[in-house]
Amino acid sequence: MKHLTKICIALILFFSLLVQGQGQKNYQPSPENLEARQWFQDAKFGLFVHWGVYSILGDGEWVMNNQNIPVDAYEKLPAFFNPIDFDAEEWVKMVKDAGMKYITITSRHHDGFSMFDTKASDYNIVDSTPYGKDVLKQLADACRKEDIKLFFYYSLLDWNRDDYYPRGRTGTGIPGRGEGEWKDYIEFMKTQLTELLTNYGDIAGIWFDGHWDQKEWDGKKFGKLKVDWHYDEIYKLIHDLQPQCLIGNNHHIAPIEGEDFQMFEKDLPGRNTTGFGTSESDIGQLPFEVCETINGSWGFNLQDRKHKSEKELVQYIVKAAGYGSNLLLNVGPMPNGKIQDEHKESLKQMGDWLRKNGETIYGTKAGPSGPTDEYATTQKGKTIYVHLLQNKDVVFMEGFNQRIKQITYYGTQQKVTHELNDYGLLLKIPEGRQDPIDTILEITLR
Repeated sequence: MKHLTKICIALILFFSLLVQGQGQKNYQPSPENLEARQWFQDAKFGLFVHWGVYSILGDGEWVMNNQNIPVDAYEKLPAFFNPIDFDAEEWVKMVKDAGMKYITITSRHHDGFSMFDTKASDYNIVDSTPYGKDVLKQLADACRKEDIKLFFYYSLLDWNRDDYYPRGRTGTGIPGRGEGEWKDYIEFMKTQLTELLTNYGDIAGIWFDGHWDQKEWDGKKFGKLKVDWHYDEIYKLIHDLQPQCLIGNNHHIAPIEGEDFQMFEKDLPGRNTTGFGTSESDIGQLPFEVCETINGSWGFNLQDRKHKSEKELVQYIVKAAGYGSNLLLNVGPMPNGKIQDEHKESLKQMGDWLRKNGETIYGTKAGPSGPTDEYATTQKGKTIYVHLLQNKDVVFMEGFNQRIKQITYYGTQQKVTHELNDYGLLLKIPEGRQDPIDTILEITLR
């Protein structure tokens, strides 16, 4: 019976690898990688940038797919892309003022256009636009000067190249797509990744997206993986070129061997309110990152008015930190290279809040309670920060059983009236002490 059990376990593991895709076998993170993971866990806040020729159309980064724009028609866009107002140093200053520690920018999105000087294709910002300059190089130089880390988003799927074949689930209505060899596409990606990791200095991470395009989908859950992404080769290539470089993959499944952090798209870890996200059972032990839009779109969308309020954004980073996760907050720059004024104002508000309260976020781990809609907790050593997210006179934290020395309002010595019993912690917060965005308490443990 024991022998049969071992066989069953082996088969389960084998088929699990087939479903998720082959990773970097026997991966052992380098000391530099482990140090980078710790930095990443402590950083807590980064800027996501979705920018490409799609910004010209002002209808988001999926416009080629959503409008079924023919390949030859879409290829006219680079001739109109001339972001003369792009200022890498201004972007990086904005990031620092917002309290962000890193930038993740799209080097190539699903439309197949490369935003860097690649020799693997002339379909790129240097060779195909009147602008003719490498924005990633400018950004890498500016980040290096200001000690901001740089990650590159890299799309696994491509609606432009013939060798992205067999086709995935998306882009099926785009006219003009040809057929090619999958092995050529894998070599193309490896060439581009080598360029990104050799021509731009130290890169903090590679942020993959598009794995899900080649998975069966019944409208409710992902099924079988239909191609071999060659992650064993790709992940090894990245770690060999830059051992500290963190690999993440937005595949919505459990981590694959060789990955260094796990991301959650438009959702807190395990919540899966989107329906396509990562289930709670697939949460791993790697550092976490939640990515979210500042409005309703990733790429520039002229008619998107769903701009999140200061309260929504602050409470999102608080809840993310309550899971021990970073928040990667997205902006979609305009085709001229500028970022919308309302988004710059939102980032300024975040920076102002973090300058006062960043101690309760940066370098923390998930606290012992929550997050819920009412509160989240973060922790450093024997200090627990309680973030109360709703204005209530009485808050009950069910199951809280820590040994409390004292509770004060954050940044003061004023004691908080409380009662700890077998069922949890009861907090009494007078109306005059309630903050409209986040009332922060500091618990010192014995």
